[in-house]
Amino acid sequence: MIKAILIFNNHGKPRLIRFYEYFAEDVQQQIIRETFRLVSKRDNNVCNFLEGGSLIGGSDYKLIYRHYATLYFVFCVDSSESELGILDLIQVFVETLDKCFENVCELDLIFHMDKVHFILQEVVMGGMVLETNMNEIVGQVELQNRMEKSEVRPLSPRQR
Repeated sequence: MIKAILIFNNHGKPRLIRFYEYFAEDVQQQIIRETFRLVSKRDNNVCNFLEGGSLIGGSDYKLIYRHYATLYFVFCVDSSESELGILDLIQVFVETLDKCFENVCELDLIFHMDKVHFILQEVVMGGMVLETNMNEIVGQVELQNRMEKSEVRPLSPRQR
């Protein structure tokens, strides 16, 4: 099961944080700092899996991450999850973001947080993987966009 999804930039600034297990806010902040410290000090040519830090469960949990440009995508999972499966899930999530935002960057995560959360909820909900088919996810995002546009139409003078 996925316990947390963390996205932060090269300086450790969180851009998306989603915990699927309850932690007090101060513990969440410590987890974010510790996770960034563990992940950011690793070379680019080493394995993308490591044991969870002491705060998030130690050896029972794994941190699986990918570093794209200025962002780290980190999934904290328990021992029942496949490392390669989660790496593939990260790839699907990033490619979906890329398709929805046309070359996604850190600013897209900042200024379109609601859309990013919607995409994440199409992929993972409650710590369980829901969908891995990128075309299906993009289709749901496009449907949501059409629904939002139809709700925002301005009223004509007759409708007022």
